[in-house]
This record gives sequence, C-alpha cells and structure tokens, in this order.
Amino acid sequence: MSCSLLEFCRLQELKTVRDYLFQSQKSEPAGEKTQTENELSWDSAEWESAWDGGDNKEEEATSAPTVEEETTGQSEPWLQDCVVSLSPCSDLLVVAREQKAVFLSAKWRSDDSGREEMTLAVTWTGVLSTDEGECVNSSICIPLASQKRSSTGRPDWTCVVVGFSSGYVRFYTENGVLLLAQLLHEDPVLRLKCRTYEIPRHPGVTEQHEELSILYPAALVTIDGFSLFQSLRACRNQVARAAAAGSDVIQPPPLAYKKWGLQDMDTIVDHSSVGIMTLCVFDQMKNASILGGFNASVKGSPPAMSQYITVGGGPYTGFYYAVEGSSQPLLSHVALAVASKLTSALFSAASGWLGWNKNKNEEEAVQKQKPKVEAATPLGIRFGLPDSRRHGESICLSPCNTLAGVTDDFGRVTLLDLARGIAIRMWKGYRDAQLGWLQVPEERGDREFSPSASLPRRHALFLVIYAPRRGILEVWAMQHGPRVGAFTVGKHCRLLYAGYRLMGVNSVTSQGWQLHTQQVCLLDPITGALRTVNIPFHLALSDKKSERAKDMHLLKRLTTILRSREVEPDILEQEAKSVLLDIKHPAIKKQALHSLLSNKNAPVSCLTNVTSALYDALKQQDPDEVDTPLLELCSSQLKLLQLYTDIQNLHSAADIEPSSTNQDSLDGIEEELSRVGPTLQRYAQLTSRPSVSFAQDSPDSHLPAQAFLSQMECTESGELKVIRTSETEWNHLGNFMFWGCLCGKSPVHKVCDTLQQAGISPQQLLSLLLSVWLQREKEMLQKPEETVKNLHTLLIALSNMKGAVEESWDTQSISPWWQQVRCTCIQSHNAAAALLAAFVAHCATKASITSRADSKLQSEWEAVSLELEQWVVCVRQLEDVLVLQTLLLMPPPQGAAGGAAAQCSIKTLLEGGTGGIADSVSKWVFRHNLAPERLKEILQKKEDKDADDKLEQTAGEEQKEQEEESQEDADRTAELLVAVCQRFPHSLSPDLLFAHCCWEYVVQWNKDPEEGRYLFWAVEHLKLVSSPHIQLGISTMMWSTFIVKRLSAAAFLMEKVGKSPKDRLCRRDVGMGDKAVTSFLGCCVQLLQILMEADSAVEEVPAPELSVEEVWFGADGPASIAELALDQRGVHYPPGATPLPGKNAFFGDLTSIQLMPSGDMDPGLVSLRQEFLLRVLTGWVQAIELSALLQVNPDILKRHLVCELYNQGLDFRAEEVMLEVEDKDVLGSQLLVLTGQRLSYSLLHSQSQTQAAMELLARLPPTLCTWLKAMDPSELRCPLVPLSQTSRLVSRLIEILPENHAQYSLALHLLEAVEALTTED
Repeated sequence: MSCSLLEFCRLQELKTVRDYLFQSQKSEPAGEKTQTENELSWDSAEWESAWDGGDNKEEEATSAPTVEEETTGQSEPWLQDCVVSLSPCSDLLVVAREQKAVFLSAKWRSDDSGREEMTLAVTWTGVLSTDEGECVNSSICIPLASQKRSSTGRPDWTCVVVGFSSGYVRFYTENGVLLLAQLLHEDPVLRLKCRTYEIPRHPGVTEQHEELSILYPAALVTIDGFSLFQSLRACRNQVARAAAAGSDVIQPPPLAYKKWGLQDMDTIVDHSSVGIMTLCVFDQMKNASILGGFNASVKGSPPAMSQYITVGGGPYTGFYYAVEGSSQPLLSHVALAVASKLTSALFSAASGWLGWNKNKNEEEAVQKQKPKVEAATPLGIRFGLPDSRRHGESICLSPCNTLAGVTDDFGRVTLLDLARGIAIRMWKGYRDAQLGWLQVPEERGDREFSPSASLPRRHALFLVIYAPRRGILEVWAMQHGPRVGAFTVGKHCRLLYAGYRLMGVNSVTSQGWQLHTQQVCLLDPITGALRTVNIPFHLALSDKKSERAKDMHLLKRLTTILRSREVEPDILEQEAKSVLLDIKHPAIKKQALHSLLSNKNAPVSCLTNVTSALYDALKQQDPDEVDTPLLELCSSQLKLLQLYTDIQNLHSAADIEPSSTNQDSLDGIEEELSRVGPTLQRYAQLTSRPSVSFAQDSPDSHLPAQAFLSQMECTESGELKVIRTSETEWNHLGNFMFWGCLCGKSPVHKVCDTLQQAGISPQQLLSLLLSVWLQREKEMLQKPEETVKNLHTLLIALSNMKGAVEESWDTQSISPWWQQVRCTCIQSHNAAAALLAAFVAHCATKASITSRADSKLQSEWEAVSLELEQWVVCVRQLEDVLVLQTLLLMPPPQGAAGGAAAQCSIKTLLEGGTGGIADSVSKWVFRHNLAPERLKEILQKKEDKDADDKLEQTAGEEQKEQEEESQEDADRTAELLVAVCQRFPHSLSPDLLFAHCCWEYVVQWNKDPEEGRYLFWAVEHLKLVSSPHIQLGISTMMWSTFIVKRLSAAAFLMEKVGKSPKDRLCRRDVGMGDKAVTSFLGCCVQLLQILMEADSAVEEVPAPELSVEEVWFGADGPASIAELALDQRGVHYPPGATPLPGKNAFFGDLTSIQLMPSGDMDPGLVSLRQEFLLRVLTGWVQAIELSALLQVNPDILKRHLVCELYNQGLDFRAEEVMLEVEDKDVLGSQLLVLTGQRLSYSLLHSQSQTQAAMELLARLPPTLCTWLKAMDPSELRCPLVPLSQTSRLVSRLIEILPENHAQYSLALHLLEAVEALTTED
C-alpha cells in the first residue's frame, strides 16, 4: 500500500464556467489581458514563459484567438486568475472572478458502465458585486451542521462567504440568495478563513471555539462561530418565509465581531488564527520579564490568549497574541477616524499631505453614504521572523494547530513550529507553491498488534505541496520525515485545502457522527477531475528500520506476481514461498496468505507446498512467539487442500466399485418408474429444448481450488462447515463432490468415507447431493434407471453415516433426516427429479425401518405407518405436480399470447391456496389461446369415456388423412389437459376452471383494453359456468372491479357528446379506441344478462360445496375465485329510468340498496314516476275520446279493458267497467275463455294438485275436459286467483249470456265444476 491519487468527482460544463467568467475578454488579444493592470507586465510574462520552458508562449500573441485556440481553451491557465473555494464536504464549488461567480453543486449520475459517480454541475451563475468597481477578493464555503437528532453528519446547507475589495463581507445560500451583508472595514478584504470544532484527541488539549476570521491590509476581524451560525440560520429562515409570503426581506441586525488593528508590520497578505492557547508558567515569567523589566509582576494563573500568525513583509512572519477579555479603547468614531487617517498619512510613502487634503471632500461624501464602521483595537506584534528581502505569500495551518507551512516569493516552503515561534524546516524550488495538510489515523487492525494498543489512536501528519511550475504534487511526512509520495499532474491545477469542517458542531452533537469530509483536493481544469490524496498511516513509519514498511513492500510484490498471468507455476511457487517466509508481521503474513489462496492462477500443488512450508516454519518457532490464529489458518487450509486433492483424485481414478445395492429394494422403484415412464418421457422432451447459458455458470465447469476453499470453513472442534453463499456456487460444490458418483464414474463409498473423515456433517452432504440431483435434471432423465440406482446407493451411504439418522429416533415421530429430503422435494421446481428422489427416499426409508424392526425383533407398525404415510402423500403430490408441470411446459401455438412457462412445486401450489391449481391452468389456457368451446369439449372427454374414445378415433383418422403436426399437438395438449383434470377432480372441476379462466381473461383485458377479444372470451367462459351462485358472484366482482368505471365513463361521454364519440375522446375518457368501446358495450350487455339470469336462478339451486383432493388439504393461501364468488352478497337491482339519481344508482354497488340517507326513496324519483303514470292515464282517456273521431267502436276498447282487468286478477274493478259495455254476448265469449284458462291452471298446471281435484277432473264431461286441456294458462298475468272470484265470474257469465247462446251449456258445466271445487275447499 502506497500513496495514491483517487478521483472522486468530476466537474461538468467547465467550458461554460470559463466562458461566463471571461466574457469581457473573449475578443481581446491574449497578450493584452493584463496590460491595464501593470505597465511592466510584458517583462514578467517573458520571464515566466522562460521559466515554464515555453508553455505559455501563446499568451504573448496579440492577434485574436484562432479556432484551434478556442477548442483548446481549457488548457490555458485561466483557473489561476479566479477565486476558487470548495466545501470540505465536496458538495459545493465556487469559482469567482471580478464581479461574477459560478456555483457548482454535487449531483449523482450513472456512467457508461452503470456505476454511480458524483459530478459537480452548474446550479447558479450571477454577479455578486453591488457597489460600482468592487471585485471578489476571497471566498469560502462553510457547511452548516443539521440540528436534527436523526442527523449522521451530513450538512444541512452550505453558506458561501465572499469578501470584496470594498470591504464588504456578504453571505449567500447555495442558490446565490443574499442572506447578510456587512461592512466590517473600509479596506479590501484579503483573505477569509474559518476554524470549526475538532474533537480533542487527548485529555488536556484546549477545546477550540469556532470562528470566522477576515483579514484586511492592516486589520483582522474575527466573528464567533456560534453567533454566526445562529444568525445565518435565522437569516435563511427569514428569507425563505419572505419568499413564500411574497414580502420584502427584513434587514437583519449586524454581526457581533472583534477587530484588531495589526501593528508593527509593513505588509500583510495572509494570516492564520491558531486559537486559544495558555502559556506554561516558565514562558509566562519569561515574557513578563522581557516586556515589564526586572520589577514586572506575574499573575498567579497564565492568561488565555488568542494566537494569530501573519505573513507578508517587514517582518516576514509576525506572531500576535490577544489576551482574552481585553476591551477596546473608549475613543469616539470621529477621533479614531482622524487618528487612523493621520497614521496612514505619516507612514504612507506614496502620498503626501497635499494629496490627502485635495480629496478630503470626496472622502467625506463617500463616508456619509457608507454605514458606520467600528474602530479597531490596536494589537502589537509580539515577535516575528525578520527577513528584509523575503516576502511571505501564503500560510497554511496544520489540523493539529501546532505547525504551519509558509510560502514566499523566493520559491521556498518554510515549516514553522508555532509553539516555539521558529522555522524548523525549509524546502526550496517551489515557486508559486500551494499547500495542504493531511492527518491520517492509524488503522484499527494495526492498532491491535501495537504495544500501545490501550492508548488513543495515533495520527500521522503529512504536508502536501503542489508545485505548478513543475506540475508535481508531493507528500512529505512531518516533521523531518522523507517524501512519501510524488505525482505528476498538470501545471494549471489548483490545490484546494479548507482546513475546517462543519460549523455548528460541538462535543455533544458530534457523538456518533461520521463526518464525510475531504481534507485535500486537487482540481484539474483541463479534465475537470477532482482528486484526493490517499496516504496509508504506515508511511509515517517508513524509515530504514521499519519492518512494517518492508512487509508492505513484500506484500505489494506478491500481489504484482499474482496478477501476472505469464508467470510459470514453479517461479510463482518459489516467489510466493520466499515472500511469505520473509514477512515478519503476522497480520500482513495472513493477508499475503489470503491473497495467494484466493488467486485463480495458482495451481493446487503450489498452494499446498507454500502453505505447508509456512506451517513448518511456524512450527519451528518458539511456541510463545507464534501467532496462534495464523498457525490455525495454515492448518485448516492444508486440511481443505488435502480434501480437495483427494476428491479430485477419486473422481479421476478408473476403479469403480462393484454394485452392492440390494436388487429387492430396487424392485419397487422400477415398478414406479415403469408406471410414470410415459409422463417422464414427455416431460424430458419438453425440458430438453435448447436454451442460452454462460460457460462459467455451466455445472460441468471445473471447480477451482480457490472456490472450494472459499466455501469451506474449519470450526474450532476440527470439523468442516460448508458456507452457503450463492445458489450457483453451492451447486458447483455439489457437482464437484457427487456428480461423478451419480454418473457411475466414481467410487461411491470411497468418496463418502473421505467426506465423512473430513468432518463434514451428513446433513450438509445430503443438501449438496439433492441440489446436484435436482439441478441436473436433464442429464439425469437421459438414463433414469442408472442414475436412480446410483442415487439410491449414495443415499443409503449417507444415511449410514454417524449423525445422519439418530440412533435414538423415536418411532412415534418423524425422522429429521428423511424430513430434510421431503422438504427439499416439496420446494423444488424440477418435478421429475424431485419425484424420482422421492421414490428413492421412500424405498430407502422403508428398508431402514424394516431393518430397525428386525434388529429389535419386533414390528413397529405405528412407526411404519407414520413415516411412510408422509412419503405416500409426498409421492402422490409430486406425481400430480409432474403431470401439471408437463402441461404447463407445452409450448403455445404460433400467434398465441405466449410468455414464460410457469414453474410450480408442491410449496407454490399449497401457498397458492385452494385456487392455486386452477389459477395455473387458467394462465396456461390464456397462453395457449384456447377457445372456451374447445376447452368445454376437452373437459367433456373427461366426463364421458365413450365420447372420449370416439373423439380419439376421429382424431386418429383425421391425423392419418391430413398428417398435420398442428393437429397432433392439439390432440397431445388435450390429452395432457384431460390427464391433469383427472388427477385434480375437485380443484379442476369445470365450474372452477371456467371461473378462473374468466377471471384471467378479464384481468388480461384490463391490462390491454384494446384487445376486446379477451373480454368477449371472459364472458363466454362465464356462460359455461353451470352454478348460478358462482356465475352471480363472478359477474358481481367483474362488474365492480373492471367494468363499472369504464362503462360509466362511456355512458357519460355519450350523453355529453350526444352521439357516437370519436376515437380520440374514447381514448381520453374510456381508455380505449372507438371500435374497442363498441365491443366493450356489447360484452357489458351480455354480462348484465348473465347476472340477471343467475340472480333469478339462485333460489332454485342450492350453493355448490367446494372441496379439494385429499392429499392437497394443506393449502394455506388466498381464497379461490370461486370461494370469493360464493361470498358475494345478493344483487339489488337499481331503480331504472332516466334521471341523474338513477344513473348514479345504476353505476353504484350492485349489492347496495339505493335509498336516501333517511332510508326513504328519492322523492324526486317518486314524483317523476307519478308524472309518468298520470300521463299514461291521460293517454287512456284521450284514446277513448279519439275512438269516435277515428271511427273506432268505443265498445271494443271497453271490452278490452274489462278483459285486461280480469287477466290481472282485478275482478271488482272489471265488474264496474262491465256495466258500460253494450255488446254483452261478445264480452261473455271473451270472458268464458279467460275463465277456462283459470280453471285449467287450477286443475292441470298447478304444482299443488290435490286428490279431490283429480277426482273432480275425472267426473267432468269429456267435452269440458278436452276444452280445458286446450286452454293455455300462460297468457294469464295473474293465474293464482281465489276460487270465490272465479265462481263470481262464472255467475256473471250465465247472467250476460242468452240461453240460446252456443256456449251457454259450456258455461253451465263450468259453474258446476267451480261450485264442486269450492265445496271441497
């Protein structure tokens, strides 16, 4: 492990940033960019170009930039002219120049490979300056901590602090919203720096307060971090509220700050606020003696002082100390202003008394406009590092506040010891250098082996120096350590070092936080990459005597050798052995051994020899000095490598054991195989279709030793434990162990003995064996007899292992060993392999129980029945699943819906509930596009064996005649479906299957409403359901779930449009095209018709009883569609008609009674019905009046009215109207027929016929009997009329009919019959 540069972020739209900031100079020649700033700039540019070796020659051009220069504009050193600041959380970057600024915020995006990466994209651009002529001089981004209790260390938001040449300091949000602006001093802001809370690493270290410091040419302003944090939060909340309310922002109160007037230094360009420090007693007495002389008094306790370091000129570095608690002098603002002007006039070498007096009025006018500025407290320099020719350029404070790096105009980097105030180290040849610090904690793994493990974690300090003239980034260990890293980077990069973290953190809120901050970042403006420096802690120890550094070097060397694929195995073994024996540190030695054992290029012999050599070397050492975990690791890995080699040799050996399987025990299996043989053969044909797979996932691929080692683990007791990581790796391991035995190519008992001696539990071996058997179903079905025999041998061998079947197994309970086999078969989707495994296990269980009973000289009948009953049920279920899975694997015909074939197992079918089987078959019916009539025809084959034979003969004749493959497939599909229905007579009864098919089709139609055929077939399936109860429930559920919303939308749309709506409106409102709407409405009519007929037939037929097969009683899942249908409530027909409440009632819930909230009918609806009936009566009266005008005899209408009233059973009202009829003879003939219909219904068609009525019928004259039988009582609307009313009607007939009438005698016979009936009642 060595130093590395890691890219963690990338800037987007860099050209956009550059073009925006340099808009005013696009048309200017490159050489004139700095002409106005300094008249002698040509001399400097020539010297710099000579220094850079000609890299900047293009800047001397005076012509406009060419197209080539514009395209390569990113490579120009434009970033050096900008103010750049990066948040320590790396989520906000500010680039500013003159008046403009660009804010870039973090965004996550996926690269080409799908990996998430962080980018910085432009989120705000704008002009920050508000006063004329002011420019941005400095900026920093301060992340503010969240105050929420659930926070884990991410910032709540980031504040951008900008210092201007006018003296203003302004605070902005990430979106460029101004929060606060304050004029702290009337000179340009030189530098902004921040100090945040750091958790003290050692007890006794002074806790530093948070602070923002602002440097002016002769003053230093400090703002307390806590008050600044609260003010910024308040300003942000107030701005947000004002923006939400649309009101003006209230001007916030000014910030509280301290201002120090830095004296006794000619020029100041940079500073560092070290924080509060306390002198020791000796230093306190020394300073008192130097400052106060011999008679100076010394206080009892040393005062706390804030230390400030400045760099510039005269002296080169200055040390200032401000005693905490000192107050500013009580001078008035005017007096202080005059004094400051007088001081500046006396010490200014460029201006004189006349010049100052000349501009006095202008300055006063400016001062009147600017806000009041507090005076600075004079602070004298304590001491400095005088160097008259050297001028400091920047200072960078270390994270521990004890060291600082200073750059100067001589190209030197000086390291200062701040506590002693001296320079302790200097580097030369670093002109325009940029500095940063890295503090690296000790790794926890290394700390465990350190002699000072109980002490706090150590931290290593590194100084990062970027030399842009040479394009190199260097890392130096402190304080006098060597250079531990060097990287060649671009010459135009910027080294970004914040030196602070989150503001608003204290010792309480920071507990448990993981602060995600970058200490040093390198920004490359050409590629836009942001990179951070990664330094391992051990590099701080990298001297000539460091064993760890040497060990790390050896580990790196071994890693390089292992990555190379061209190394010979002998050389690899020799090098690996040498490196492992040379490494001293146990942790690194263990890491190297893991790297070797996980390498795929190393052969097994190499791994064994190297590990054995290391084990021998450790054994020869003193037992007290040997690292026990490393020794145990070598021992366990050697054991695993030996096991791997033994199994490999057994599989490659040619000697095969003779079969020792008892033939008697296999007879039962062979019978079962012959019974299910045709189904297995068809299943094998369907599963052997070609499919795509990757070579590395193939079960035939070789298992490398590294994969074997990664899945095995040695326990403390010396046994081996198999680690189940993924299903693929588990299957590969099982293939390696058992596939040779299953194929008959390896000695079964030798392999089992080897695995047992290794200490692997029989339960894990059984799981591996079953996974191989189930996974390699296709190969197994090619030779089922042979593979089943080998499986039987393996299963018996594993069962005889110690710890497999418990010796104390209670015969009254189920064996956990065989239960494991059953659970695996129950969960498997490979139906054929699971069934064959169940056959073998059933046979082995029977043999095991028999042998136990013989050994005990008794017959355990209960144990036999209990254990074997479980296997009988399991085998029956697996046979059912096999037939069902064979059906589901049938490929759909061309043009069908298609889709992947469903996979089923006992577990999935049980979890699917009582309707799980029917649901699977209904999905298969949909995939195969099987028409409802065709499905009905197939199901009738199952019910009628004779018809089945005839259909098969007919199909065979057609096959011989036409020889079409499609017909063969159809017959084979029908045969499979019939077989499935025969195995599931209850779960796949016709009603249940039709109900599930109906539901499946309507669900598919709901997914794609344009396919009207799906809804049509759903209704057709519903028609085929024979039970009205299930029909009614399915109809109700279809209506409420899928139909009513679309139908109501279509109805309201047609009412709104007033005609057939266009396709666009149908798609918008109903969700389907106009043609699909037409088909949909037709299906709705059929559905409502089915619903009405089913509702009327429900009372006549009892509800069906749903049941399942005996072996499938354990279903525990959702209710079937048929069960849900039977649970539906009865239908209440909504009141018909046209008003709006009627529409709402029609589209409401069918099971609800549409009443008003009070429980009464809607009075509006009642009034409309009343109006309708009144109009009917009015129409009848008008018809009577119109009869004369239309030359229609009114007497005919009156006779019709009398007959209609008698037909309705309203005899008394009919007698009233009869008085108005004139032609009584015709009326009598009409009423005679009506009377005969009533009597015919009572004697011949009524369900409650009595014996007396039958005797009366026998006594009647033959002519009357013949006449009554010819009557049709179905024309009566009310046939159940009391006999008294019918007797009264016959009496009226005799009165109105003359005696000479042709039917008078018939009326007399009727009177006698009615009187006889009345007397008997």
